[in-house]
Amino acid sequence: MTPYTGLFDSLGLRAWCDSGAEQRTTPLSMNELIARARGETETPDVSLWDTPFPSLDALNRACPAMPQSRDLTRGLERGFLDVKDTLAIVLDPLTQPLSWMLRTALSGVDAAPWWLMIGLLLLLTWGVARSGRVVALVALSLGGLAFIDHYDYAMQTLAIIFVCAFICVLLGVPLGIAMARSDRLRRAMIPVLDMLQTLPPFVYLIPLIFLFSVTEPKLYGIAIILYAIVPVVRLTDLGIRLVEPEVVEAADAFGMTDRQKLWGVQVPLALPNIMAGVNQTIMMSLAMVVIASLVSAPGLGVLVLRGIRNLELGVGLVAGLGIVVLAILLDRVTKVALQRVNAARKE
Repeated sequence: MTPYTGLFDSLGLRAWCDSGAEQRTTPLSMNELIARARGETETPDVSLWDTPFPSLDALNRACPAMPQSRDLTRGLERGFLDVKDTLAIVLDPLTQPLSWMLRTALSGVDAAPWWLMIGLLLLLTWGVARSGRVVALVALSLGGLAFIDHYDYAMQTLAIIFVCAFICVLLGVPLGIAMARSDRLRRAMIPVLDMLQTLPPFVYLIPLIFLFSVTEPKLYGIAIILYAIVPVVRLTDLGIRLVEPEVVEAADAFGMTDRQKLWGVQVPLALPNIMAGVNQTIMMSLAMVVIASLVSAPGLGVLVLRGIRNLELGVGLVAGLGIVVLAILLDRVTKVALQRVNAARKE
């Protein structure tokens, strides 16, 4: 007799519970199999101290007609599989440009000679940071990665980060601006952003594996974008909301339209916050690229995964240090760019 058998008896549901026992098709638990092997037909009485929480499985033991927790997970899985084909038909055309962009970027870094790619990255670093020290740091770091034959993996990682971070900024900044201008949209988006920010990274991959082929780059591209877009959205919204009301009132006094106020006053003043959001988005993209190697994302994450699978300590450590080097480079470049923006704002 289980702890909750009397509950169903007192409610007059015993006949319903017994009908569920006849229809039970789920496998028995290990404890039930052991009890049946010993010839035990009833569960011994349980003291109040050991009474289990009335979960689905505990109630099912008292009343087989009650669903089990496995029924809940199976129902969720079946529901997702039922709408999978419809979702794929809708999402495939919308997300195909992401696959094209990722394939083009990866093909470009693979086809271009090393001296051209490193030269372009150094020019980009100088254009963003305007700092000889940062350019020298980038040159030394990329040269070190190339010296230990990790150049190709590092370039693939950077290509994925550039594409996904660009899309995050392209989508996240307008969304953050819209949230700053509409309290209703902000109230609707905050729970979504909270969920994206707290969801474990591996969970992003589960539904995408069922929706897209593992050979499609958009599989890991979408996961990276969903994981990394939150900071730029939040900080864009925050930056525009932190613009002093007196400045906005002065713009109104000069007869500026809403568009002129946005691009001429609010966005320039919010630019430090937006750049901080871009910095965090790039860092989170790098973190997700490593995890996305589980679903065919190329780059240094492949070497980390190889080190874990094959217990190759040296391969995993060197690849991990390469990821740290890339993280430092991206962080330094974006922070120096943020310092330039702050200095220009003060002037």
